[in-house]
Amino acid sequence: MQVRTMRLEEEEAKIVYQETAGLAIITIHRPQLKNALTANMWDQLAKIAKQSLENPKNKVLILRGSGENFTAGSDIKEFNRMSLEEAEEAFVRMENTISTIENLPLPTIGVINGPAMGAGLELALACDIRIGSEKARMGIPVGKLGITLNNKFAKRLVDLVGPSTTKDFVFTGRTFKAEEAYRAGMLNYLVPEKELTRFSIRLGKLVASMSPASLLAVKNSVKECIDSAPVLWQGSTPFVDPIDFPEGVRAFVEKRLPQFTRKS
Repeated sequence: MQVRTMRLEEEEAKIVYQETAGLAIITIHRPQLKNALTANMWDQLAKIAKQSLENPKNKVLILRGSGENFTAGSDIKEFNRMSLEEAEEAFVRMENTISTIENLPLPTIGVINGPAMGAGLELALACDIRIGSEKARMGIPVGKLGITLNNKFAKRLVDLVGPSTTKDFVFTGRTFKAEEAYRAGMLNYLVPEKELTRFSIRLGKLVASMSPASLLAVKNSVKECIDSAPVLWQGSTPFVDPIDFPEGVRAFVEKRLPQFTRKS
């Protein structure tokens, strides 16, 4: 097994890359903050995902988080040190990374143990198949932070669960537990936590044994089907609200309820 680690600005923040038996495995590792991703980590994740294509032996990419978390999404505290323009740019970089995963020519499998929240949920939805344990939790509480759900973000949810459930999900900010996420179609498989790694490797090897031409063809065909009335992100809808977003981030950092003042 080949293992390559990209260490980032914190000793415990890293992206681990492994290759074994036709599988490229990426692990997000920042355990002290539920694998929350900094802006730099998002960039490194995109870089590593692209590098997985350099080895022709790689047939499937598996994306997971370390320990009992997939990823809590972006590091919200980092936004507290940014201007609105910097925050908007951070979201653009985040979306670019998620789109990179989404558009890889390899089949991708997301392994969800613990929370997949916010942009972490979007990252999970960008994978072709998702496996969850009974500890999986999926949510996108953007309404608590003044983050405006860009059309690319919204489309991933709508494609899986439909418009009404998407609105319910965002309007309430609630978190789906594993069984509900499975019933809603956000998880393809639900397995016991102790079997999660073994099951994901076994599934990855099964997919890797299929015709690469068939796998790529179905990825492209499915994409054409869901994009028949395309909603392509053109940067026209911002990711953050200039009034609600700063208050939402401050409230998060100060561990209090936000006091939103925008009227419409």
